[in-house]
Amino acid sequence: MGQPTPSVESNSDEMRTSSRPWVKELLDWVKTLAVALAIVLSLHLFVFNLSTVEGHSMEPTLHAKEWLFVNKAVFLFGSPALGDVIIVKDPEIGPSGKDYLVKRIIGVPGDIIEIRNRQLYRNNELIVERYTDNPIDGQDMAAVEVGEGSYFLMGDNRHAHASRDSRSFGTVPRDQIMGRADIILWPITKMTFLK
Repeated sequence: MGQPTPSVESNSDEMRTSSRPWVKELLDWVKTLAVALAIVLSLHLFVFNLSTVEGHSMEPTLHAKEWLFVNKAVFLFGSPALGDVIIVKDPEIGPSGKDYLVKRIIGVPGDIIEIRNRQLYRNNELIVERYTDNPIDGQDMAAVEVGEGSYFLMGDNRHAHASRDSRSFGTVPRDQIMGRADIILWPITKMTFLK
């Protein structure tokens, strides 16, 4: 007597069971990638961002093409502080614009900012700015009081016409500040914490 031949029905059952693990594994991968993408997008929107420096307005602190780690979460629980290097929506383009500037906070709500004899004064006190490499070029600026919920910003580059900042566009409301630049990430040789 010869060997029994497998029925068509049992062959088709085998094929069905062997294809199911492949489909299940594919679905598991798709779910994992979807969750990972959702986490990355959430982190990008609410926690951190990477930003590239363009232009020279923050020299000597920052230089063109450096990469910054921008901490967005820090302002969910606190307010911007004096000396913070921040990313702000370009005030001259408006809140719906997608252009950003990197500047330093020079004045917080209630401060009075003035420039006289090429020097910066806050609340009538001379401010020694370790992060600049020269006195402020250009005209003096009459005293400006920083209003509630607003900030006075300047670039670290104090050469004439080197920085477009609160001297030209005025104080900036809190909701335009997108995050604090905490670390220079690239190039590796310049990696450092900012402050």
